[in-house]
Amino acid sequence: MVAHLGDRPPTYAAEPIALPAADPAGLAALTPDTVLEGAQYGGYTLRAASVRGDSARFRGEARQDFLLTARFGTGPDALVLVVLAGGDRAAPGAAEAAAEVCRSVAGAVGRSHERLSQDVRDGRREALRSGLQRLTDRGYGQLRARAAELGLPEDGYTAGLRGLLLPVDPGCRTRVCFGAGAGGLFRLRDGQWRDLEEPAPAPAPATASAPAGFRFRFRASVARPGDTLLLCSGGLADPMREEEPLSVELAARWADAPPPGLAAFLADTQLRLKGYADDRTAAAVWEA
Repeated sequence: MVAHLGDRPPTYAAEPIALPAADPAGLAALTPDTVLEGAQYGGYTLRAASVRGDSARFRGEARQDFLLTARFGTGPDALVLVVLAGGDRAAPGAAEAAAEVCRSVAGAVGRSHERLSQDVRDGRREALRSGLQRLTDRGYGQLRARAAELGLPEDGYTAGLRGLLLPVDPGCRTRVCFGAGAGGLFRLRDGQWRDLEEPAPAPAPATASAPAGFRFRFRASVARPGDTLLLCSGGLADPMREEEPLSVELAARWADAPPPGLAAFLADTQLRLKGYADDRTAAAVWEA
């Protein structure tokens, strides 16, 4: 088993040390250390995980990232949604902001899932782009209003968001990703990773209700057999971009191999590197 990547071990222990403090009157708000989810539809397998970072595990702090997976509708018209978010662990209300923006976006997608599903299957990319940007703006607008209620600056109550739409219809291989703020989208194809959020020649449209620097991101593409798509919060996106040993190790584990089980996927997303102790949240899709 790989204990860590790189020449030096991480600062913190690999397993949880301290539990977050609990309020007897607020036990419903407790956040588990780890969340796992999975599904298989048509030609793809989904794995998703959200894990408390090494620093939070050592200090007894709650996980700030949030992960939500849902299926809207039934039969081939159904739509699978994954949304994840992560904020600045030092900011007050980071966990609440991440949960709020995920639930807001998920609720909007759920209410519009029939139209969105049809747009995905018909390949209406501009309709999807404009519609998803509107609902993303609405989610960040709610965060802005809540920040004002709490007396916080806009960037003090927010979170980077990434969303993924997956049709249940086995005849549709279109995968739609969107979001704003910190996070990442990567594709493993033929053993090589590509960062699908590399700077584009033209600037991405701004997300009007989000803090400065948050750009709306959108990508709709047709998956090829053998592809693996990885959507993640900043806690995993940063080392994927900055530490080659991590991307190399994940490519070796995931290329030309069947999708991992939930436990194996959790272990893969927890590959440790010194200097990267934030929460990690990720969703990956393996194409048959």
